[in-house]
Amino acid sequence: MQPTRIDIDSVRTEWANRGYTCELWIDAPEQVWRDFEHDVDELVFLLEGRATIDLDGRTIRMEAGDELTIPAGSRHTVRNCGPGPARWLHGYPRG
Repeated sequence: MQPTRIDIDSVRTEWANRGYTCELWIDAPEQVWRDFEHDVDELVFLLEGRATIDLDGRTIRMEAGDELTIPAGSRHTVRNCGPGPARWLHGYPRG
């Protein structure tokens, strides 16, 4: 079975309409980003791979096609838990 192809341009357009930037990010296998905290909301969209995000005392499992809003001021840890790279879109409010 072929993985679902995600139209990145459609996501970028939709996020722009919501007032967010949209950038591509690639994490190597086993990459972990610990204890990040931003002063604005962050949108993340997993394009490819599997990941977990520890946020507000819970672990959120993400697969390709999943989107999550990380609220401003929320400390979070992101882990690539798949066997290959994790490809993400991430964005912050414009302005």
